[in-house]
Amino acid sequence: MTIPLRPGAGRAARPAPAPTGPDPLAPLLDLPGVADAAEGARTAVDRLLGHRVLRRESAAVSAESALRGARASAALEGVDVPLADLRAGQVGDPVVQGALRVSVGLGSMVETWERAPGQVLARLHVLAAADLAARDDLGRPSGAAGPRLGALFSIITGATTVPAVVLAGVVHGELAALAPFGTQDGVVARAAGRLVGITRGLDPKAVSVPEVGFAELGRPAYDAALEGYRSGGPAGLAGWLVHCCRAAEHGAAEGLAICESLLRG
Repeated sequence: MTIPLRPGAGRAARPAPAPTGPDPLAPLLDLPGVADAAEGARTAVDRLLGHRVLRRESAAVSAESALRGARASAALEGVDVPLADLRAGQVGDPVVQGALRVSVGLGSMVETWERAPGQVLARLHVLAAADLAARDDLGRPSGAAGPRLGALFSIITGATTVPAVVLAGVVHGELAALAPFGTQDGVVARAAGRLVGITRGLDPKAVSVPEVGFAELGRPAYDAALEGYRSGGPAGLAGWLVHCCRAAEHGAAEGLAICESLLRG
């Protein structure tokens, strides 16, 4: 399996143009620790992107990243399975299978994400929850989620100068906190965060594994940081964004481990 980015997708991935008006996300960089954490994440991912293996085997690294990311995302939903079993196709759990379908489908959504995020989120939910939700509920957010989703879409499709890892944290946090679909929202939220990283130039080759970063930091820490985001207070927002940046660093380290394993053969 892989995240099949279309030819040239890596070259097209770039930060959005500078906003013509006030950037609504710019104040986030003034929160304690956020700017430094974002810089640390960027440095870690850049180190990964410079690995020599990616000059010839980036598709293989992306494939392994997708597999490990799906496993970690499912683990954060409470279904932790051995990677070897997953690689061998021996896991039929619907949560895990949904996470796998999402990982496989991400590449086809890269070009649509910033134009039609609602369409992409609906597709992500169909993939994630196909065996867990009623057919009529697949891809359909609750009506109560509409206003906040609309505001989030304007951020995704708009221009911002904040680092991609910060924007990814906002998208991930908003979707996880809002839980618009009612099933597999965490899987969808983490996939959306990864899409931001791909499309905004943080990880255009999809070779880091941010989901593993969150899993390594632990579910209790993830839940606590997300609760801080839900609170809406400055300390909670800062805590969540710093947590996301640290997960990105861990995810870059996982990508490096994949590169080294391929180098060793």
